[in-house]
Amino acid sequence: MSHILPVYAKSKFSFERGEGVYLYDKDGKKYLDFAAGIGVNSMGHCHPHLVKALQNQAAKLWHVSNMYSIQGYEELAERITKATKFAHYMFLCNSGAEAVECGMKAVRKYHDETGNPHKFRIITFEGAFHGRTLGCISAAKKGKLIKGFEPAADGFDQVEFGNLDAVKKAITPETGGILIEPVQGEGGIRPSSEEFLKGLRKICDENNLLLMFDGVQCGMGRTGKFFSHEWAGVYPDIVSSAKGIGSGFPIGACLMTKKVGDTMTPGSHGSTYAGNPLAISVASAVMDIMLAPGFLDNVVTMGNYLTGKLNDLIKKYPNLLVEVRGKGLMIGIKTNPEAVKEVKDFVDGLRSAGLLTAPAADNVIRFLPPLIITKEHCDEAISLLEKYLESYKV
Repeated sequence: MSHILPVYAKSKFSFERGEGVYLYDKDGKKYLDFAAGIGVNSMGHCHPHLVKALQNQAAKLWHVSNMYSIQGYEELAERITKATKFAHYMFLCNSGAEAVECGMKAVRKYHDETGNPHKFRIITFEGAFHGRTLGCISAAKKGKLIKGFEPAADGFDQVEFGNLDAVKKAITPETGGILIEPVQGEGGIRPSSEEFLKGLRKICDENNLLLMFDGVQCGMGRTGKFFSHEWAGVYPDIVSSAKGIGSGFPIGACLMTKKVGDTMTPGSHGSTYAGNPLAISVASAVMDIMLAPGFLDNVVTMGNYLTGKLNDLIKKYPNLLVEVRGKGLMIGIKTNPEAVKEVKDFVDGLRSAGLLTAPAADNVIRFLPPLIITKEHCDEAISLLEKYLESYKV
């Protein structure tokens, strides 16, 4: 009998070790990991530079508390905020949901400190996923997330994804901000158009609202930019981040402009473990690689290559595959719902075939490989996928 809280519908697969873009089970079977812990393992598994950084730090110091100055925190904050091209402040935390919660609190605190405490509501979007805290599931408003945890927290107004008119109509004197994933992940790999993101920025500027982007899945190089909103040339007031920032080590970050961050005064937020030296050492090592010249360009190149190969498969298997979506190495393949009744079963079949992917809404299979993949890895993934498609029984 398991003593693990039964909140996960776990598959039968279990892995013993990882190396680069591969995972291995206890019998030594190799799996090509194009799920990467749901977009987490940005540098693959056990990257030597990351392993060395963690081992060196583990022998020195693990935890001291934010009562003290933590070595490396300021350096990492300066490095990441400069890379964002908009942020002045960074708050480290332990997960994506925590980063989102920090940002939502910052929206309220900003308006309270600037004389508008009534502006506490946040506009969110259908299909969103922001995490599993009570605040995050209330923001997403998905029935399956909220069921059993009602009543949802007040303060969120949801509108249709991509609909600027709906956003404008939802604004009231109590609206304080807008929260959106520039590319929805769990919602089925749905990118926002550049025009939509620019429109949101304009609406916020005209109505004294803060624009917050959830970059937990689509940030940290995943789309070929440091954060995905850069493709639109739009910059927010707040961004939540996690997943790829630690490449598997639990760490998140909330980034914000000076005007917002200045209102987050001592005691207004905090976290016991946030910014511990182990997490900082790994995140710094990730930044060494991610911010190196040419790294993000290669993400774009690999994303285009993989997307092209997947589009070729759509032409070959139109009865099974419908559409390729996404940006960079955040790619979704929509399957035909008449042929693929349960996308989770399809993903399970791919796992058995040696290819790890992740399911998403709208009958979509997510390809979220490590950002270090090569054309050879893409070709291998396509080969495994095509072999499975050939044998798939409708």
